[in-house]
Amino acid sequence: MAEALVVRGWSLSVAESLTGGELSARLSSTPGASAWFRGGIVSYQVGVKSSLLGVHPKVIKEQGVVSEAVATGMAKGVSTALGTEIALALTGVAGPGPQDGLPAGTVWMALYVAGKTNAVKWILDGDRESVRRASVEKSIESLSTVVLPTR
Repeated sequence: MAEALVVRGWSLSVAESLTGGELSARLSSTPGASAWFRGGIVSYQVGVKSSLLGVHPKVIKEQGVVSEAVATGMAKGVSTALGTEIALALTGVAGPGPQDGLPAGTVWMALYVAGKTNAVKWILDGDRESVRRASVEKSIESLSTVVLPTR
């Protein structure tokens, strides 16, 4: 994935909620990451999603913090804030219990690529750490499918 980003001249940013910076840490641990990873915003509290990422409070109130609309807003917001061609956002319920009527393991991931956003909902099994770890792994897999060079 890293090589493909460099070849395309793309940069990546992330907005994380339930993973609390684990995705950023994983991405930045790659040697040479500064060539393609611009940074991340950990928007753990709801207000940060609005103040730093530009997700409208009305969207959060009406759709819920763990929703497709919030995930896509986070992805667009971090792309704008950090000036990247690709952005990935994660919001979800890590657990141990439910949040806003959603069970632990509910995760929304949104990818913003060159002006277009796609989101996917995952229902992940396991304890809090397993949900967080799986969210990071699945996000990296999703990024790899988007940025792999075409042959």
